[in-house]
Amino acid sequence: MKPHQLAHATFVIYQDIEPPEFWTKYFGVSPSRAGMKGQPRTMPSGRVSAFPWRQGIWSVSSKEAVTSDDLAPHLRYLAGLLNLPRPDLRELVVRTNAQMRFFCYWDNATGDRIPDVPESIRTMMEEMGGTIEIDEYR
Repeated sequence: MKPHQLAHATFVIYQDIEPPEFWTKYFGVSPSRAGMKGQPRTMPSGRVSAFPWRQGIWSVSSKEAVTSDDLAPHLRYLAGLLNLPRPDLRELVVRTNAQMRFFCYWDNATGDRIPDVPESIRTMMEEMGGTIEIDEYR
């Protein structure tokens, strides 16, 4: 059993124009989670939710692939896996009216940890039209 990690990251695209298979083919990576608006939503537990997907989602996580309590290795792993930056991705985000982000889990129970998001990753996401969000737990 893996120890509890204090950080991990997920790359997420939310949009309702293209099916999840479009993003799987585009990135050449199988998603951690994917679904189309209105389709049944399978929860991480394997149960099917009573509520369908409210919008389309395609995401891939670093949680199982990277062992680190720092964000930088998780973000760099995802950037490498997805071959980011991609020159045409911003155009696809605009065309599909998508929202794109790195969603970061950050456990800060001690209150003294500072998230380590490399400036190069911040700049890359901004140039591609995405955001970086940190969900901090205390």
